[in-house]
Amino acid sequence: MSEHSRKLLIVEDDPGLLSQLKWCFEGYDVFTAEDRESAIAELRRHEPIVVLQDLGLPPKPEGVEEGLLTLGEIVKLAPHTKVIVVTGNGDQENALTAVAQGAYDFYEKPVDTDTLKLLVDRAFNISELELQNRKLLSRVNESPLDGIVAASEGMLAVCRMIEKVAPTDVTALLLGEIGTGKELLARALHRLSPRADNNFIAINCAAIPENLLESELFGHEKGSFTGAHKQTLGKIELANGGTLLLDEIGDMPVALQAKMLRFLQERVIERVGGREEISVDVRVVCATNQNPEELIKEGAFREDLYYRVSEITINIPPFRDREEGRLILARNLLQKYSKTQGRAINGFSDDAIQAIDTYLWPGNVRELENKIKGAVIMADGKTVTAADLGIVAGEGEVESLNLRSVRQCAESKAIRVALTKSYGNISKAAEMLGITRPTLYDLLNKYGMTADGYSKKNVAS
Repeated sequence: MSEHSRKLLIVEDDPGLLSQLKWCFEGYDVFTAEDRESAIAELRRHEPIVVLQDLGLPPKPEGVEEGLLTLGEIVKLAPHTKVIVVTGNGDQENALTAVAQGAYDFYEKPVDTDTLKLLVDRAFNISELELQNRKLLSRVNESPLDGIVAASEGMLAVCRMIEKVAPTDVTALLLGEIGTGKELLARALHRLSPRADNNFIAINCAAIPENLLESELFGHEKGSFTGAHKQTLGKIELANGGTLLLDEIGDMPVALQAKMLRFLQERVIERVGGREEISVDVRVVCATNQNPEELIKEGAFREDLYYRVSEITINIPPFRDREEGRLILARNLLQKYSKTQGRAINGFSDDAIQAIDTYLWPGNVRELENKIKGAVIMADGKTVTAADLGIVAGEGEVESLNLRSVRQCAESKAIRVALTKSYGNISKAAEMLGITRPTLYDLLNKYGMTADGYSKKNVAS
């Protein structure tokens, strides 16, 4: 156990008992305090992992109000610290109140030093295990990109693409549903690029009226239209030397798309009402939650512009498809908002975990973030429940973690894919799967499957 984890703070106003406790815990790095003010000062100064605190503290040692206030401050300032409260004999009601307010455990007087030492030792051991768990979790949370939690294979692949694309000047198109983190990834592209020290300018093409969007992008000259009282630079010029994010480019009016295409090809612009060509050095990143190819078919998006903005296309998976990273991201957000809201919340209840795993999350990461932020405010206890989140588990069954059932599910799925790709040809399917024909026949019998339905004849019909 590290030196830091052996720090013990004893908060006790009885000099005789305090001396006895110091002797009992001489193997630890012991600090003492007699009241709330000195207890908080010692907590800030030494950051002990375990606190042994009497509930009866001055100025009213016969009551528990001061002790509960001290407990509340300790839990708020150091949520990972284990607080063991010491109460009067038979005072179980106040002990339970203390536990409800965040105490790790309680002990009733008279003090038996051997029993109390066991409680303190156990608190240190559990604290050490929790610290190791947090370290492991932080390693899992590590992502190739700062500020992005990528634990699923899909998001790790996206991060690897961002790292490869960022140092270049190619125009990138980010495709993903609303709330999947398109702007966050666009900022990562900028931050990892040689342009990182210059401006990152974002404009939402869907949020600005059509008659104002051209002026917002290209700027305007004084007197070019009613209300144009002075020359104004557009977003493109403001991003000169840096990165421009055209968010929701699928909503850009068709008439404006031709001017945008010329800018992308020539890297020159003309302000509204102006005739001067202005050269601009800008890296362009585009994003949309729509299907560009469908928009092209509908005549709502120029095909030549699509090919210009999609030199590299990055598909961002929706949150519902990030099964491995769902709970990790939720815990990361819980830690973030517990800190900003000053709440000592340790984690999620079992029903909250089940709800997070099975809820469909139509609003993606943005919805998760909003739910957790609200839950941190609404939670009454030390854990966030499904009720605090305002969601219930999805209608589907909870994902099985039984290795046999997971293996069988993956095995049968792989066989179906191989049979589909080989049009039911057993030899080719077996080759794809890396097994022999007899083994494949055995697996087909095992899962009650047949290759007949995958033949070209049946597909054609």
